[in-house]
Amino acid sequence: MTSTPNDLPEPRDTPAPPPARADGETAPAAQQGDGVRQLPRGPVDSSRVPRYAGPATFARLPRLDEVGGRADVAVVGVPFDTGVSYRPGARFGGNAVREASRLLRPYNPAQHASPFALAQVADAGDVAANPFDIDEAVETVEAAAGALLDTGARLMTLGGDHTIALPLLRAVARRHGPVALLHFDAHLDTWDTYFGAAYTHGTPFRRAVEEGVLDTSALSHVGIRGPLYGPKDLDDDAKMGFGIVTSADVMRRGPDDVAAQLRERIGDRPLYVSVDIDVLDPAHAPGTGTPEAGGLTSRELLEILRGLAGCRLVSADLVEVAPAYDHAEITSVAASHTAYELTTLMARQIAEGRGTSGGS
Repeated sequence: MTSTPNDLPEPRDTPAPPPARADGETAPAAQQGDGVRQLPRGPVDSSRVPRYAGPATFARLPRLDEVGGRADVAVVGVPFDTGVSYRPGARFGGNAVREASRLLRPYNPAQHASPFALAQVADAGDVAANPFDIDEAVETVEAAAGALLDTGARLMTLGGDHTIALPLLRAVARRHGPVALLHFDAHLDTWDTYFGAAYTHGTPFRRAVEEGVLDTSALSHVGIRGPLYGPKDLDDDAKMGFGIVTSADVMRRGPDDVAAQLRERIGDRPLYVSVDIDVLDPAHAPGTGTPEAGGLTSRELLEILRGLAGCRLVSADLVEVAPAYDHAEITSVAASHTAYELTTLMARQIAEGRGTSGGS
């Protein structure tokens, strides 16, 4: 179902090392059977191993097999881009984000939290989806996501193109029921078909509405801009229940006001967040398949995400990073920070649910 990132070797038969705290120092293992939860194993200590050395797992975190096959948040790649309508290359996005994430550090001052100390976050490798059969790939992603969710993990998925949002939403809805959706994108992605194909990166949310996996009272697009095929695109989108915050709205109103509106719309429903990196302006994310001028800054995106604290974020995805069109890792760095903020939100909520501190 999954493979380890960067063709990492299979787990060794030798005993696992003691878990590490999120600061990279070795922590004592909790005694078995005493009811004490084992401390999370955190990233590799960058004062001992340079950031540019070692396996490129997300944020230099342990692989899932290194933490007993269970994690609170599983970072999983889906290297699939057969559903794109313009520039291909997002199949390489997940590993580009992992590589850029080497520079992430364990304390997130913007959210006053150490996410990798609050919850066990691990890299679950990649889902091996058929690049020549979209229908089969969709089924494979759904099954793989479901298997990870069944372990109790929340997912931080790295695409891949936006086609993968549909099977991910199916799997999440099977566990949580219909979910609220917060969709960051330049495009609506609620079109019907392309060249007769129902499953593409421009159609996942129409299919999700049709299948009943979304709570249609709490659907929002953020960052929409650019030319459309006609006014019917917007009419159809509104009939599905989506509200739209355009990129111009974000510029005029500011991230705090937008985040407050989104929190009110979401309420206490289980929330899924889907981020297409082309929500950012090409100045901030040139490495993507369908760039549109006039987008959000990376600062605006990160601030809106931080403003979702308190929402019930059950899983998230980050898609459409196409590193072949990137320059100096601008896009993958922005993407790695986006995934970091989403992971921090989930880790804080997990810690709060356990009655532990949401801070460091």
